[in-house]
Amino acid sequence: MKNDPASTLSQVIAQMMVHQLNAVHVGFPCRVISFDEATCKADVQPLVRTSEGDPAMIQGVPALGHRFKVNEVEQVYRPSFKSGDTVYVVCADREIKNALNGQVATADTERRHDVNDAVIVGVFACSL
Repeated sequence: MKNDPASTLSQVIAQMMVHQLNAVHVGFPCRVISFDEATCKADVQPLVRTSEGDPAMIQGVPALGHRFKVNEVEQVYRPSFKSGDTVYVVCADREIKNALNGQVATADTERRHDVNDAVIVGVFACSL
């Protein structure tokens, strides 16, 4: 059988693309392992398997709070999660660590859509 260089190159490129796309994280459901009310950070376990083993736990994921104004009265709602809650986590486009103080900042790394920049945006109704 004759070796087709174009076909081989196409297969290599396709495998590289799959590998790169598997490294991009956008959003996924997780189970809360523990939650620190003082810091509003949780350790979570992703619930979607993407390889043979169970997904690695993500530690210290910040959770979003909410501030609403109803009838001119401002009310702040801090997150409250229990171990076992199912939450939705999104991963920022770039590293968020330096921007968490509310100031424009440059990222220290080139990482993109990384689980180290995950944020809990809410809890699924099945856990309410």
